[in-house]
Amino acid sequence: MDIDLARFRGRPLSLAVISWNVSLLVATAVTALLYVTGLVRAPAMVAIAMTTTATEMVVPILRDAHELDSEFGVFLAAAATLGEFGPIMLIALMFTRVYSYPEQAALMIFFIVVSITIAIAALRIRPPRLLTLFHRTLHASNQLPVRICMLLLSFLIVLAGAFGIDAILGAFAAGMVIGLSARGKDGGLLREKLDAIAFGYFVPFFFVTSGMKFDVGSLFGSTESLLLMPFFLLLFFIVRGVPVFLYRRDLKAAEKLPFALYMATALPLVVAITDIGVETGRMRNDVSAALVGAALLSTLLFPTLADFLISRSALLRGYTPAMELSAGAERSR
Repeated sequence: MDIDLARFRGRPLSLAVISWNVSLLVATAVTALLYVTGLVRAPAMVAIAMTTTATEMVVPILRDAHELDSEFGVFLAAAATLGEFGPIMLIALMFTRVYSYPEQAALMIFFIVVSITIAIAALRIRPPRLLTLFHRTLHASNQLPVRICMLLLSFLIVLAGAFGIDAILGAFAAGMVIGLSARGKDGGLLREKLDAIAFGYFVPFFFVTSGMKFDVGSLFGSTESLLLMPFFLLLFFIVRGVPVFLYRRDLKAAEKLPFALYMATALPLVVAITDIGVETGRMRNDVSAALVGAALLSTLLFPTLADFLISRSALLRGYTPAMELSAGAERSR
């Protein structure tokens, strides 16, 4: 829902595409070495997991801090979006398909066309009577616009499943359509209501179910798995942090490390990828547990550290002029 291609157009979007591909190359090289050494037997899955960014965690942090529309926020949101969209597309094409590659690609294209058609209809077909109805019911108990959004979410998730595509892509597409169509004053109110549903129920529910499925026994039952967890955490930072050099002309020096830390924050797609890997027999339980454990640590540590660094930098910038003024007054006296 927070994807705004008009805001990302130009350098933010182009850098986001390039940086994600750089991350994919770095992850491919690293996981190839891990495969040769026998540490992992699903290098493609691990590589894709390394390139993910938890957009639904990073963007709300920026929005709450009123940084989403700043230059830093725009570049970060664009890069984070590619860090979610790119892995979703690769997962759908490589691991969750139930048809041949040509058939799966054709179905995915058809799914994208359906999503775009719905988005265009929502943007252009706006009969005044319908808008009046939406406005009236948005403030009434039947909440028709909210119900339509939930219906659209369900429809695209079911359609994605019928096409052999992971449900994540359906949810992603629904969010894009709703985000594009929810404009204006009523659109802001609709977003607030959907935020209440998402962050009040679905997001906590996701973390609860992720915790229930987290294989703690495999993690602590193997020395190799315990050692892999901090190693994977470091790889998350390296894979998503290396492309920050592409932003050297766009970010201040104090913003580069927080940018890399936010980009390395990953969990939802890592959980999805490891679930697929374990269910299909491609990934060992201990490697899956180490990856999820590292992703959990990334959500606990990286945003907190990034927030601290940004706050510290802002504090220093805020105090420096006052200190200079005080020093000038002392010299005058």
